[in-house]
Amino acid sequence: MSQTTKRGRRTVARHGALKSPSPVGQFLKILAVAVAVVLVAGAGVAAYYVTNLISTVSDKAVAIEGQGSVPPNIGAIEGGVNLLIAGTDECAPEFAAAFGDRCTGADAGGELNDVNLLVHISDNPRRVTVISFPRDLMVPIPSCTRDDGSTASAMSKQQINSAYMNGGTKTGLNCVVKTVAELSGLSIPFAAKVNFGGVINITDAIGGVDVCIGNGGIRDRYTGIDWPAGMRTVQGLDALQFLRTRHGLENGSDLARISNQQQYMSRLAHKLVAENVLADPATLLKLATTAVDNVTPSQSLANPVTLAQIALAVKSVPFDQIVFVQYPVNTDPADVNRVVPNYTAADELWAALAANQPIVPTSDPNNTGGVVVDTTAPTAPAPTTPSPDATAGATPAPSESAVQLDSSIPGTTAAQATCSAGNLRG
Repeated sequence: MSQTTKRGRRTVARHGALKSPSPVGQFLKILAVAVAVVLVAGAGVAAYYVTNLISTVSDKAVAIEGQGSVPPNIGAIEGGVNLLIAGTDECAPEFAAAFGDRCTGADAGGELNDVNLLVHISDNPRRVTVISFPRDLMVPIPSCTRDDGSTASAMSKQQINSAYMNGGTKTGLNCVVKTVAELSGLSIPFAAKVNFGGVINITDAIGGVDVCIGNGGIRDRYTGIDWPAGMRTVQGLDALQFLRTRHGLENGSDLARISNQQQYMSRLAHKLVAENVLADPATLLKLATTAVDNVTPSQSLANPVTLAQIALAVKSVPFDQIVFVQYPVNTDPADVNRVVPNYTAADELWAALAANQPIVPTSDPNNTGGVVVDTTAPTAPAPTTPSPDATAGATPAPSESAVQLDSSIPGTTAAQATCSAGNLRG
């Protein structure tokens, strides 16, 4: 592994039972997840507030190589949409003192994209797929244009969370987009970078998220968690601890943590919709203000009208058509603490998205080591017919035959209920 990712074990990903990563990287994960779900579950009223706030950050917008401007229009955005959300471990001055050596000592240099979420919104009918890329995934990193106009050399095999640093402080988002675009074969015209800030305020602003703790509970001395089994409202520091925990999960791996974070995303989506959080102007204003303060958008996403179009496109997507999946991987034969792409399984996923086909996870959530099926939850409803709002005036989709994803691709829908696979047994 190159020097660009060797900043200490707290900031380098592992999927084995290794030392817990820095709370800083986990802190921003909650913000990345929250921003993703707002985009997934948002309604027209969300667009109203966000568009007024995002204009304040247009001057920070990053150009994405090979992507032209997106002409604004009235109404939902046309065609499919691919949006990348990168969460970086940037040490913002207001948080430096809270995270010790990571932000003030020898580890303070550099910036890694520890969270990488690709949000795909399909064309008619509208469906949403959120793909999480493990931060210890070893992939080719393409050449990228840096801040000063110089070119960062391509690398044939490098940890994915080094892409941002490779591209430079101001233009690193471009390099992350290029990396994921080459890996997926998808064009990604929209992107946003989020850093540490505002996670505690975001969860407080929405009144917390109700998560489920399974098995006998979670005990993790690295995060200070010692929680019994059952439902628990996490907000503020508790939300940080929940998304950070790895040693508190059944197999203590980074991949298990992704599954647990997807439980959080799913339950957050339900919270935003069921409690009409996005329809409450006061709550939404606090949430959006905190998020926008920590977002660096691509130039294509800096246009407030574009944000409104994306919100309109997804506001009526049913829960069973919101799918959370982990990019499929195999253990890296050169390093058991890293993973490499499972290209065969991934090709099935990319082909289904390209063909605008619905996808159905076939993996057993109980096998992830991060979650277990919530047996106390009501039975998930049958697949929902897309609402008229999602399809009105559009050409019928060419194919509606569902694609059964390979069982090596961990995934669930927002209609499925899971609980954290705690490391304690009742």
